[in-house]
Amino acid sequence: MYQPVLISSGLIGWQFLQRTYDAQFAAFNQSTVLKRDTDYFAENIGNVQTADDLVSDRRMLVVALGAFGLQDDIDNRFFINKMLSDGTTAEDALANRFTDARYNEFSAAFGLGPGEVRQTLRPDFAAEIIARFQANSFEIATGNQDDTMRVALYAERVLPDIVTGDGSDAQKWFSIMGQPPLRNLFETALGLPDAFGQADIDYQLGVFQERAARMMGVDNPSQFAEPENLERLVNAFLARSQIEAGGAGASSSAIALALLQS
Repeated sequence: MYQPVLISSGLIGWQFLQRTYDAQFAAFNQSTVLKRDTDYFAENIGNVQTADDLVSDRRMLVVALGAFGLQDDIDNRFFINKMLSDGTTAEDALANRFTDARYNEFSAAFGLGPGEVRQTLRPDFAAEIIARFQANSFEIATGNQDDTMRVALYAERVLPDIVTGDGSDAQKWFSIMGQPPLRNLFETALGLPDAFGQADIDYQLGVFQERAARMMGVDNPSQFAEPENLERLVNAFLARSQIEAGGAGASSSAIALALLQS
């Protein structure tokens, strides 16, 4: 299988990855294993009518879970079945009881719960899930070499949709805090300590808001959908991650400049 090429860590490596992303992504998705799985999903997902149908077919489940970054749950079949069959409309549904918002998104996307509209027959459904699976698979492969690159790619792909969606500013912050890769990115970029996530959730919200305004000049989360703000956030994350790792791949002055510009 094609492995993403990274020439360095930190900001230099990120700039190279951005320049070569389209070519590398296309090469990655021509992998025999990946293409076999996505073709199988496209051919068979229309036959899925219940949670049992999906969970009993491991090949389809690989793509379904991978599209939402939940691939580590592939062997938790009872758990995934419950997640899908409960749906998301009831307040006490399993997917609604997790702080990790990806579970809610996964269950809602398939619409297999009570009173929900089954999405597997939508003409564009397979293509949407496959596109997400391909992007997430590339990010995982990149992360196997440098996890900060995985987080940065994930943020560029997912964050704009979260911050421009429905809901209040507070709800959007909670959605960010509920996705481990995004929480990691923000906590690092904003210089928050490792134990910060153990604090009271309302206190965390206030700190995120205050530091985003002070350090990034962002008054509400929707502003992170703007390319210049998203770039500033990702650069700050990469620069601080590089400092914590010892500054390999760039001079200390270059890292410091990136942080000042952030």
